Amino acid sequence: MAKKIKLTRPELKRQRDTLTRFQRYLPMLKLKQQQLQLTMRQIAQEYKAAQKAQKQAQEKFDSYRTVLADLAGVNVPELARCQEIKTTQTNIAGVNIPVFEEVTFSQVKYSLFSTPVWVDAAIADLRQVNTCQAKLEIVQQQHDLLQKELTKIIQRVNLFEKVKIPEAREIIRRIRIQLSDEMAAAVGRAKIAKAKLAETEAYDGAEKETAAG
Repeated sequence: MAKKIKLTRPELKRQRDTLTRFQRYLPMLKLKQQQLQLTMRQIAQEYKAAQKAQKQAQEKFDSYRTVLADLAGVNVPELARCQEIKTTQTNIAGVNIPVFEEVTFSQVKYSLFSTPVWVDAAIADLRQVNTCQAKLEIVQQQHDLLQKELTKIIQRVNLFEKVKIPEAREIIRRIRIQLSDEMAAAVGRAKIAKAKLAETEAYDGAEKETAAG
């Protein structure tokens, strides 16, 4: 504790109030930490599921690669490109995160008569690949935002548990010792003063008796 603390009754009250505030705030921080950790476990499962879906969609689309090389006049990757990723917002333990809604694509424009029938399926399958990839990106954003907040919360919990609360308790202990010592000293001085007063009174009484005799 680099800051010099006044070992006084007002400071004792201030430190007690501070300790009470820390002890009241700490459970709230821990609850938020638990909420974030629980949500992040759920997000990890969602990410694995989205990864698996993306892999399966990619494997399905890969079966078209040999015939795509001979396809002319239709740009399948361009037609399957995401036009917009639509999301909403939700709040988890005070953190706003995006939630995947859907992906929109540009309108397909090509001649149905001059292209093979499998082109529609290839575009649909590649769009599914891109949709899964968009989901992965949103879930990753969720993870990153919550991880950032969780790191801050863990730091605060550690600060309160390992620094602030022990520090406040130590200061309170030191002030109590100081005040107790001051009280004991005051009582001691009062006893000495009382004894001296009694001694003076006894001496004065003896002198008066001698004078009267």
